[in-house]
Amino acid sequence: MRDRWAVSSWVLLGIGAPVAVFVGAAEPPAATYGYLAGVLACVIAAAAGIRRNVPAGQRRPWLFILAAMMVSLTGETTRVLAEKGTVLAMFPDAALLPIYLLLTAGVVDLVRRTRARADEPARVDSALIGVGAALLVWSLWVEPWIAGGDLRWQNLVAAALPLAAALLMTIALPMLLLGRTRAPAMWFFVASGVALLSANIVLANRGWFVQGADGIPLKTMGALVLAADFANAACVLHPSVPVLTERVLGRSHVLRRGRTAMITASLCVPTILGVAAPPRGQTFSLVRAALSLALIGVVVARVVRANNSRARAQQEARWRAEHDSLTGLPNRERLAATVARWTDPGTQVSVLLLDLDRFKLVNDHWGHEVGDEMLRAAAARLVASVRAGDPVPPSGTSPGGDLVCRTGGDEFAIAFVGPAGGDGDSPAEGLARRLLAALDEPLPLSVGAVDVTASIGIATAAAGTSAVELLRDADTAMYRAKESGRNRYAVFDPPLRERLQRRFTLERALRGALDQGQLDVHYQPLVHLASEQVDGFEALMRWTHPTLGPVSPVEFIPIAEDTGLIVAAGAWLLEEAAARTREWRETAPVHVSVNLAVRQLREPGLAVRVGEILDRTGLPPEGLWLEVTESGFMDDPDACLRTLHELRDLGITLCIDDFGTGFSSLSYLQRMPVSIVKVDRAFVTGVGDGGPNEPIVRAVLAMSHALGHRVVAEGVETTTQRDWLRANDCDYAQGWLYGKPLPAAAQTPGVRLAGHQAR
Repeated sequence: MRDRWAVSSWVLLGIGAPVAVFVGAAEPPAATYGYLAGVLACVIAAAAGIRRNVPAGQRRPWLFILAAMMVSLTGETTRVLAEKGTVLAMFPDAALLPIYLLLTAGVVDLVRRTRARADEPARVDSALIGVGAALLVWSLWVEPWIAGGDLRWQNLVAAALPLAAALLMTIALPMLLLGRTRAPAMWFFVASGVALLSANIVLANRGWFVQGADGIPLKTMGALVLAADFANAACVLHPSVPVLTERVLGRSHVLRRGRTAMITASLCVPTILGVAAPPRGQTFSLVRAALSLALIGVVVARVVRANNSRARAQQEARWRAEHDSLTGLPNRERLAATVARWTDPGTQVSVLLLDLDRFKLVNDHWGHEVGDEMLRAAAARLVASVRAGDPVPPSGTSPGGDLVCRTGGDEFAIAFVGPAGGDGDSPAEGLARRLLAALDEPLPLSVGAVDVTASIGIATAAAGTSAVELLRDADTAMYRAKESGRNRYAVFDPPLRERLQRRFTLERALRGALDQGQLDVHYQPLVHLASEQVDGFEALMRWTHPTLGPVSPVEFIPIAEDTGLIVAAGAWLLEEAAARTREWRETAPVHVSVNLAVRQLREPGLAVRVGEILDRTGLPPEGLWLEVTESGFMDDPDACLRTLHELRDLGITLCIDDFGTGFSSLSYLQRMPVSIVKVDRAFVTGVGDGGPNEPIVRAVLAMSHALGHRVVAEGVETTTQRDWLRANDCDYAQGWLYGKPLPAAAQTPGVRLAGHQAR
């Protein structure tokens, strides 16, 4: 549809060209009727284009221009119908004023809607061209009319009309100079202005009254005016016409060849006129001098404004290079430059690196706009908190040099310098506690109040230490704070860096461990306490690296979970354990228990993949126990519940692992489709000896049995613990009393373990 309207605009322009030529070449009354028919067609086409292509809120300027065309049509129709010498016969000439007023209103409204900046260079260029045009019109047409003996007002109007058209073009130039040159509607509009200006120049040279047989016919002006109307109608008829009223955000600083040529031509006007059409008297010379001075004044204004604009642009560029555009805070480069200036002996520099915890969840849940809003709110909260203890203005820097920065993503840095040494709590730790307290209160966002916490790393060194080193150490400490549970701070010390380097080494090595066959499965017996018969085994992943040697699961399992490697490794572990257990079940009805990491539980289609593993290995569902932790369930209860129900529907037994170390909520225990509760080893230690955990374990046993669940006690290491658990009706036990985790070849399913013998 848009293409059809674009074609229609070009067709209208194609029809308008021969019609305008006909009006200029034909004799009356054919030329007159052709003119009226052409203007009527333009009015109809423009009205249709306004209705179809221009949004309701942008139609006013085009309605002004359409009204000018309608007044012109009415005037020329009156010229045909009215008798000479009557009052109506004067209407076409008198209509010139409302026509130009309507055209001016339309053009001004178009330019106003662009909302260009007040210091837009295009405005100065337009004024320059306008003054040059005024000087040209004065010298070529108005001055001869005043100096001549013909004082009829019509000839003065004819002499001044080019100035009116030139001023209209000057008003419209900002649109042309502000990046709309690729829109066909823009060029139709400019063509209309050029045709109107040409018509007025013809009339100015001709005069209102033809003098002599060689005078330019009035119909030539009519042909040019008709061409202007056709160009205007084609402009509105083209689908690109809304571009002319859209706001322009960019600024035109570059002097392109077209603008340079127009400005140069304007500056050359006084010199050319002085040679080609010298003034006809002293009074006229003074007028030309005044206009020439005005021209020079506009040039000077442009130079001054260009210099000021360039200076502002450079200042803005410097500001952008050193500040974060989202929060307005100084950035990492500004931080590095500031810390580099803090070199006074006897002082030390502290950097606090703050990272918002779980910021990615906000972005994923509400979108990046709310995430950006959260960053701005957090930045304001941090600046206000720092200012409360050591005044920092909104720009992020204080007179003393303290700095609040955004270093990227959801990370902020606070740097300050102070005297070295000092006893007791450091100022950096005091500030860290103040920042954490400031973020305790939810941030008011457009989606409501949102809770936020942060992890902070602190690094302090002697003045002269580079910002890169301080940020590196603070980042190491921040990572430690996150490892410790988030919403806290940690202070850097050298062992932290060693632990971080160890983690990076393990992470790189772990990425190839599965493909290179470095992973293995060890099995730990799970014993039925009443019979002390091996009921099953827990499958545990083990890693032996060729150069690093055996790596503790306490080290590599968290890394695998953080990096997502646990998904592939966990699937491998499940398949290996299922295949081995199917073999064992040929001699004894044992089961295998496998841990599900949080990342695995969140993976879509987990139940489908587990079912496929059971099909491939031939292990029946009752031979598989899957263990989940309370904390893993709490991260996304609804999604986890769906997955757990899908797994239970397969016939798999589900267990809560490490019960008692998390939320230990009875309501969650009721909701989860589990059959087994595993009591964490921390509570089993000391039972049987009157330890403080005995009432807790009794409560867990009573609660679990009341819900129809069986209980496994983990970490059973002594016969005293075993006897106490058996006396309190615990169902299963697992621990070193019955055996360490060992390779499959070292385990014997179905045997009876007396506990002390297994050790």
